[in-house]
Amino acid sequence: MSGGGSRLGVLRRAVAQAGPLRLVATLLVLAVAVGAALTSWSRPLLVTAERGLYDVRAWRAAPMVEPDRRIVLVVYRESTLAATGRRSPLDRTMLARALANIDRLGARAIGVDILIDQPQPEDPALVAALQALRTPAWFGFSTYAENGQFVMPWQEAHMRGFFGALAATPVRTANIRLDVDADNSWRSWPAPAKDGVPLMVTALTGQRDFIGHGGAVRFRKARAADRPVFDYLDIDLFADPATAAAFAPAIAGRIVLVGADLPEVDRFNTPFTTITGATTPGVELHATLVAQALDGVKLRPLPGWSLWAAALLVVALGAASGGLDAPARLLGPAVLVQLGAMLALPFWLAGEGWDTYGLPAFGWLLGWLLAAIAAATLARIVGAEQRRFAQGALGKYLPRDVAQAILREPEQLALKGERRDIHALFTDIEGFTSMAQAQPPEVVAATLNEYLDVMSNTVLAHGGTIDKFVGDAVVAFWGAPLARPDDADRALACAIAMARAGDALMAPHDARPALGRTRVGLHRGSAVVGNFGGEGRIQYTALGDSMNVAARLEGANKTLKTAVLVSREAAEAMGLDRFRAMGRVRVRGRDAAIDVFEPHGVGHSRLDAVFDALYAAVMAGDSAALAALRQHSAAAPDDRALAFLVQRLELVGPGGAYDLD
Repeated sequence: MSGGGSRLGVLRRAVAQAGPLRLVATLLVLAVAVGAALTSWSRPLLVTAERGLYDVRAWRAAPMVEPDRRIVLVVYRESTLAATGRRSPLDRTMLARALANIDRLGARAIGVDILIDQPQPEDPALVAALQALRTPAWFGFSTYAENGQFVMPWQEAHMRGFFGALAATPVRTANIRLDVDADNSWRSWPAPAKDGVPLMVTALTGQRDFIGHGGAVRFRKARAADRPVFDYLDIDLFADPATAAAFAPAIAGRIVLVGADLPEVDRFNTPFTTITGATTPGVELHATLVAQALDGVKLRPLPGWSLWAAALLVVALGAASGGLDAPARLLGPAVLVQLGAMLALPFWLAGEGWDTYGLPAFGWLLGWLLAAIAAATLARIVGAEQRRFAQGALGKYLPRDVAQAILREPEQLALKGERRDIHALFTDIEGFTSMAQAQPPEVVAATLNEYLDVMSNTVLAHGGTIDKFVGDAVVAFWGAPLARPDDADRALACAIAMARAGDALMAPHDARPALGRTRVGLHRGSAVVGNFGGEGRIQYTALGDSMNVAARLEGANKTLKTAVLVSREAAEAMGLDRFRAMGRVRVRGRDAAIDVFEPHGVGHSRLDAVFDALYAAVMAGDSAALAALRQHSAAAPDDRALAFLVQRLELVGPGGAYDLD
């Protein structure tokens, strides 16, 4: 009960810190994300990506097949047009002769993907051939109302009159519409014709189950490049009874589709075009529909509710990923798994026979991204508000020693400063930000207060002045407002004590989580100290390069594998025999290199005459000493700081400085 109540309290505080306007804005973005995950196929900028992804899925899902012996294509080619000297309209004398021979060869049915939309001198020969047919034949038909871009009213009238005169023959008309998307790609079954004329596929197969079917086309791929899915035969071969007879096995019992295979006429993009770049003749598209109808295979439609469920799920996952306070090593793989699943699922569905035309695969990705950004933005805002509150609360209190001095002499509240030589100390907790993000705010506050209490007491016990707390960082100095002869010793002892106290807090205890290592930087130099601010807010602090150097030294510990780093200026005041040299570094914001030292008693640093002699020889340019120092380091494999020092010396050479970020 108390755990649930505490979590509820955390949630309430987070909501309050976010504010109503930010919450409303976040919810609006999440609503947009759901919309993107549902309606990407209807969005002008998104539908192109969706079509491209669908084409790849259709290509991969297309089964590999042997040549389909149920269907044969008889086509006009460029060579045919060159021989006849006719391009448009196509030579109908050749068509009449070919149809007559195909009829005699025992075709199952004939479909002609050619519009007889204008009169020609050879029409009487064509009519005579059609009147003599015994095989059911369907000619392409289209109306001005349905296809006004290519069929004029007078052409429609001619077709009606031409085929009306053939009512007593096996010749009928069939609609040859092929619905394409805005990118001129053919992906789905055509809608039923408005004029009542059956579609060519329905007429040829008699498969009434496919009347009104509006799903995606089931494409197939040839198993071998030299054995296409459908056989193509030139119409020239059937214009002469002598040559036609040789192709009787290719015609008997098959559905014959007659059309054109010309480079610039009646060609369409398909999903395969995206992969191969090749277009497909319209007559082959009709053959594809016929084959699917004969197979009786329909791609299974996805339920409408499943798309809603998927949209809500991906948005929820995106929001959780964006707002989740988790380490990158855990969050990164989780995000990759989610994105991989969103990419892979549509391909799996397509491979299992589901109709993924209209599936918003790209919309899922976009919806997830929008939700993640919205949640991450809100989380950062809430986190920033929490950090500002913590910093403001800590900043209300003056350092204890300064407060005592003000009680004795209230006039010290005047805004003034003076230049002093000080020992500046800067500390920080390794990995505190990550820890704080993973814990409830009240745990973070309690942990931080416990840590700062320990560290501030350590500073005060060694006579230091607490400058400020910056989050988990402690800034302190010695030499002001009171200077003591042993300030150098006090500062060094405090730095060592803070590192050790931090080590003691690294293990978790009761409700307090584990803390990272405490890093300390210590420098001696000039600074301006005094009361700064305004009449409403005063802080006793130190300003100048000395404070910046101390902060840089603290940060350098991470790179140099140390816990406490002291500049030469400070070490000389404390006695160099109390330190181990850690080379020379160059920090951001300072041109001159800094000699840095690690105090004995911290980490693996101890009085080591062999190291001191070898290091001095290396800095004097003795290459043999460097090799000896490398061997000396190898004898202490746990001393990472020493090992990295050797690496740096090998990199920069004697007297060289290692550049820190």
